[in-house]
Amino acid sequence: MWPILFRALRTYAPYITLPFAGVVGVIGYNLENWFSDKYTPYNKSIEEQRRERLLDEETLQRTGDIEKLKYSANVLNTNVSPSLS
Repeated sequence: MWPILFRALRTYAPYITLPFAGVVGVIGYNLENWFSDKYTPYNKSIEEQRRERLLDEETLQRTGDIEKLKYSANVLNTNVSPSLS
């Protein structure tokens, strides 16, 4: 009798476990909705935070203190070997 019962359980295991798993899933889903806090505070994206941080930097606020770049008359003459100069 036991071997026949175990064979039937092994054969029909998906038909037994699938509804059971579905019921457990529905119960868990509803419990989570009842007990969890559904409010998620808004956070700015990382890109927005970085952009604001760069705008708030001290060097960008004081534009008069920034030194201007100085270019030589000819950019190609900057790294000339001694034999060519």
